[in-house]
Amino acid sequence: MINILLVEDEAVLAMEMEETLESEGYTVVGTAASGEKALELFRESSVDLLLCDISIQGPWDGIETVQRLMAIRPVPVIYLTALADHETIQRAKATYPAAYISKPYNLTSLRIAIELAINNFALRKGELTPGTDTPGVAEAESNPVPSRDSILKVEDHIFVKNNYRFVKISLADILYLEADNNYTVINTAAQKLAIRQPLKAILDRLAVPRLVRTHRSFAVNLDQVESFTETEVQVGPRDIPLGRNYKQAFLDYFNFS
Repeated sequence: MINILLVEDEAVLAMEMEETLESEGYTVVGTAASGEKALELFRESSVDLLLCDISIQGPWDGIETVQRLMAIRPVPVIYLTALADHETIQRAKATYPAAYISKPYNLTSLRIAIELAINNFALRKGELTPGTDTPGVAEAESNPVPSRDSILKVEDHIFVKNNYRFVKISLADILYLEADNNYTVINTAAQKLAIRQPLKAILDRLAVPRLVRTHRSFAVNLDQVESFTETEVQVGPRDIPLGRNYKQAFLDYFNFS
């Protein structure tokens, strides 16, 4: 799941947002009313996304807090604020946020903003080919329709869009990919997620050498292979077919002569 750090100094709103995010399937690793507390939580936790109010307690406002957190490691940022003056927006833009939500927020805006944040962060890292309509810094409400089904890669994880939210999967946890008509199903030990894209497109987008095609309908994670024969590859409890046209390329990964 996606881990979110919430920086909000209005206690009632922070509790409400945390409950909303958890009900949407996200994990809130902590809430902070000040920049100092946010910095502490950020250092202690694995954070995939930052939701940050601009007006918060302490000597740093939300924008300076974001600058300090990004100096440690970059993560996608969504600003929450009632401030919409030109100077504030220009300062916020300098930190390259993915979305900017005006208070009071609504659930639809929040869902879209999180999608934009994950998508645009992958674009900035150069790990996703631009192709969806996703603005750089935008008012989330200005784009009322979420983009098409997506798979995004950020370092050693992927984010798979499932309905209106992205689900985080470690690349190491993938067992195999299976083509199913116009869909590709990503299989892990814990879950299956279907993406409306062909298998070849998924493999090309991810560009992960350990994901190897064994059949026109299958690709396996080499680190999850338990055994193989001339015609099958065992991955977990599943026997995956090893097609004639893919056999040699598969064996080459094992340095067979």
